[in-house]
Amino acid sequence: QEQVVESGGGLVQPGGSLRLSCAASAFTLDYWAIGWFRQAPGKEREGVSCLVTDEDTIYYAEFVKGRFTISRDNAENTVFLQMNDLRPEDTGVYYCMPIGTYYCSDQLSRWGGDAWGQGTQVTVSS
Repeated sequence: QEQVVESGGGLVQPGGSLRLSCAASAFTLDYWAIGWFRQAPGKEREGVSCLVTDEDTIYYAEFVKGRFTISRDNAENTVFLQMNDLRPEDTGVYYCMPIGTYYCSDQLSRWGGDAWGQGTQVTVSS
């Protein structure tokens, strides 16, 4: 796995939007899928969305379908997570992580991870 750096979190009111960015290396984007995960205090980490860069494969967890959109900009070696209609239950620390292609599916939450970064805090509150 190669290093990734996530950014773009912040404080937003319910119904608002944020766009998270995951900066990766060209090598990472060539050989790995990119997954977005989140973790709320006292809860387990859960998979949110992922994208396979060498295939037309995208996965969304049920709780974000219709609200979040994952995309990529290969020229900038960046994967984005556009989050719309945010809800208080979306609050948590969001992480991006290179993952094996197999896990970019309903298996996303089963990716164990070995080198989680600091993440970016998303807080949805009125």
